[in-house]
Amino acid sequence: MSDLNKKSLSEIVNLIKTKKISSLEITNHFIKNIEKGKKLNSFITTCFEESVKNAKNFDSKKNFDGLLSGVPLAVKDLFCTKNVKTTAGSKILENFIPTYESTVTNNLWSEGAILLGKLNCDEFAMGSSNETSYFGKTINPVGKDLVPGGSSGGSASALAANLTPATIGTDTGGSIRQPASFTGTVGLKPTYGLCSRWGIVAFASSLDQAGPMTKNVEDCALLLEAMSGYDQKDSTSINKKKENYSKNLSENIKGLKIGIPKEYRVENMPKEIDNLWKKGIDILKKSGAQIVDIVLPHTKYALPTYYIVAPAEASSNLARYDGVKYGYRSKKGKNLIEMYENTRGEGFGDEVKRRILIGTYVLSSGYYDAYYLKAQKVRKLIKNDFDECFKNVDAILTPSTPSSAFRIGEKTNDPISMYLNDIFTVPINLAGIPAISIPAGQDDQGHPLGLQLISKALDEQKILNIAFAMEKNIAFKQSLNRWWE
Repeated sequence: MSDLNKKSLSEIVNLIKTKKISSLEITNHFIKNIEKGKKLNSFITTCFEESVKNAKNFDSKKNFDGLLSGVPLAVKDLFCTKNVKTTAGSKILENFIPTYESTVTNNLWSEGAILLGKLNCDEFAMGSSNETSYFGKTINPVGKDLVPGGSSGGSASALAANLTPATIGTDTGGSIRQPASFTGTVGLKPTYGLCSRWGIVAFASSLDQAGPMTKNVEDCALLLEAMSGYDQKDSTSINKKKENYSKNLSENIKGLKIGIPKEYRVENMPKEIDNLWKKGIDILKKSGAQIVDIVLPHTKYALPTYYIVAPAEASSNLARYDGVKYGYRSKKGKNLIEMYENTRGEGFGDEVKRRILIGTYVLSSGYYDAYYLKAQKVRKLIKNDFDECFKNVDAILTPSTPSSAFRIGEKTNDPISMYLNDIFTVPINLAGIPAISIPAGQDDQGHPLGLQLISKALDEQKILNIAFAMEKNIAFKQSLNRWWE
């Protein structure tokens, strides 16, 4: 079949179900794309032999009615995959092969999907540019000198370049939405607890959440439907009935109230981001939605709060990597303590070390009350702001990022500048609510820009519907010259 690159996930599922194409044909198509796309460095591990075998097995079945029937998918290398290397982009897990499957990926395979490989990411999901990975930086297909965003940069790059028809990432402070914005794709961070965290390499346990990354909103709804669900193995998993997000998609948003927070108009925000926001507001008005000005007074504290809470949890979670039970072990050291120190010193990259040090400091005796405890109180105030707003509005519209994709190396020596890229995304993780980024335009260099829709907890259907309506009116077109092939 010609031009499979233009087919969406939903279209591919339909083609396989109606037997117009086989799972093997579509799997081989994406394997060829991946082999041509090595310059992007979006993959850490590929498993082509196994995926071809699984595609043949799928095609031999008489009937199968899963949501993702026979579709090959690549996933972020933070999801544990049984008998397939899972590195989290780190030297310390360079040769780690799990004996178990994460709940989210298991949900995908149960719906008929097939694993193509594992996608590059910032080390332990710590980064906003995919430059902290031990396996090298990933490149944005939009331009060979651009970052794809992070930490799910490999996922966004592979998706935009058609190396996978859809993918999944994780979002701790914007790690799905920011790369989606930088690559002209759709990314959704679900309500905390909607998708299981079991089997995902942990960064910050109260913030991490898996979510779909796709070419359009319909695919996003379908993938969320497939990956979400209650999991007894995750104590933070929400026990609720599964929803049919894709079947309930609707363009009708007439009468919905959309909030516009004044706090998201940050200092020195580029004119093109402001214009994009105004364009989004106009589209919503034309679709019959009502625009309401709102205030989120504690938003300005979100970034410093996040960069206390997240490193503190990372410091605790990453204590398990000591060279004893699994992972990298240093050969240096005269005793156990020295072996621990050398293992962690050699196994972790600079950004991970920075966050462990910050986290250990804010949790230490004498500083716990001044930093960590105070940050948790401010986090509650940030959540309260959103709760108050959602009494009067159905959703909130903001830009996804304060800029388009920046150049590789531009912010690597300036961590604060890098952290500021998450300014529009981190409040959502602190509040545990869902948000989606959709491509909405381009800057004067033709680089994609995204708009973000936020809703109250477990209201994914509402933001999917608003995004679906906006997508139809925006009619975003991305034309890549496939320079990497």
